[in-house]
Amino acid sequence: MSIDDLWYKNAVIYCLDVEKYQDTNGDGIGDFEGLSRRLDYLAGLGATCIWLQPFYTSPNRDNGYDVTDYYNVHEKHGSLGDFVNFMNRAEALGLRVIVDLVVNHSSIDCRWFREARESRTSPYRDWYIWADERPKDHREGIVFPGEQTSTWAFDRKAGQYYFHRFYDHQADFNTWNPYVRAEIQRIMGFWLQLGVSGFRMDAVPFLIERKGANIEHTQDFALLKEMRDFLQWRSQHAILLAEANVPPDESLDYFGEEGDRLQMMLNFPVNQRLFYALATADIEPLVWALEQTRRRPARAQWVQFLRSHDELDLGRLTKEQREKVFDAFGPTRREQLYDRGIRRRLTPMLHNDRRHLELAFSLLFSLPGTPMMQYGDEIGIGDDLRLPERECARTPMQWTSDRHAGFTNGRRPVRPVIHDKVYGYERVNVADQRRDPDSMLNWTERVIRMRKECPEISWGDFEIIRTAAPGVLAIRYDWRNTSLLTLHNFAKSAQTARVNVGRERGDVLVDVFNGHHSRSQNDGVHRLRLEPYAWRWFRVGAADNTLHLSDLVMTDSQVK
Repeated sequence: MSIDDLWYKNAVIYCLDVEKYQDTNGDGIGDFEGLSRRLDYLAGLGATCIWLQPFYTSPNRDNGYDVTDYYNVHEKHGSLGDFVNFMNRAEALGLRVIVDLVVNHSSIDCRWFREARESRTSPYRDWYIWADERPKDHREGIVFPGEQTSTWAFDRKAGQYYFHRFYDHQADFNTWNPYVRAEIQRIMGFWLQLGVSGFRMDAVPFLIERKGANIEHTQDFALLKEMRDFLQWRSQHAILLAEANVPPDESLDYFGEEGDRLQMMLNFPVNQRLFYALATADIEPLVWALEQTRRRPARAQWVQFLRSHDELDLGRLTKEQREKVFDAFGPTRREQLYDRGIRRRLTPMLHNDRRHLELAFSLLFSLPGTPMMQYGDEIGIGDDLRLPERECARTPMQWTSDRHAGFTNGRRPVRPVIHDKVYGYERVNVADQRRDPDSMLNWTERVIRMRKECPEISWGDFEIIRTAAPGVLAIRYDWRNTSLLTLHNFAKSAQTARVNVGRERGDVLVDVFNGHHSRSQNDGVHRLRLEPYAWRWFRVGAADNTLHLSDLVMTDSQVK
């Protein structure tokens, strides 16, 4: 199969919120016209797929995840016509677009819920989950500790309690109802017809769960198969990307043994242990997570990420591991959230240390799977801890050093723009970094360009290579008779890694980015010195994955 047939396996995904990206009409809120004008920037950065967070009609009590109309664009972002123009522009630049499919729940202001509460005979009544009395376990399964007190709320109009896994203004759908399933397909079909390349689905374990009072909370994976079938009937190339923070041994239930359910899942097992490794230089839990998530169907793919629009969820770590990550990256209660995570942006978490940031990004783009980055991280944007919950990391994009960071020419932006001495827009913005060849932005663009030329990472098999150097992670990728070797030193001290490549032509390693090539000694072992937080990508035996060693002439001065 051509690598272009499964486009998502070697994509670079860029996640953004339309509301926070670019305003053009002066109301202080980002819109599709503004995003359209910034698509050249995204194409130049190297992104190949844009993930849009919710932009639907909504009261916006939860950043747009409380939807009232699934078939329309919120007027603050423009119109459906503006969306179509945006999609046309994206297609012209070769950018794919995936959108959030928010079908765990709707807003209680949604027409369907308003009609459901009117009468027990309403055709929409069974679209939601009801109980005459609040169940005894109403405090169990709370998603937002400290913000939620129950998963059941009383509705006076309906005269019953309704179930809400998340906030009480988000009533959960009864996804075991065939009419709800049919509506989900209609929603998918609508946006597919407008050109999107797929959907990111929130909290999938809750989506497929049978919910209600005094029933067994089983899961119906057939729903994922139904959604996948519908998707492929309507659009050959569209994909489903799931948020499913589950143990690795459950992942095949979501992918499907034959790869006939989800194509992509965010790799939470690796993400959490990656930050543990960054905090402690102990790579063993990360190695475990990589090995545990190795098995997947051929058409399925993991999505690797550092930070997202949510908190850094550390809930799958042990209590001791979690505390070490807290100590390193979010030591105060102000920086933590829901007793399980850190609500900071990547750059402040890593203390604005360029070495640490480059190490993290090199890992993002070289771990097995497809990389996903959060808007603004490419320039090292900061956060505003004065804002509540996860809003602190959802501030406007910083384009210039002009007023409001070039995000809007209006009087007040939808959220305050970062304005402190370290991460403020006067110091951290796209315009200035474009002019600086050594900036984080230009460095990131260079890494993305090379990542797209290394399909071994997305398509190949991988092997963890032991180096006898504490804190050094070495991975070799093999694909179509080519191999790529990556090394990352998590330690804050220099390490010498001893590497036996174990492949033909493995006596020569060609550095992908710099001139630090290596030739093995007589015992066949490379001795590679890595400075603190250093990283290396090597091609094995050739300077390019289209060449063989016989095509390559390297002088002794080129090989160190």
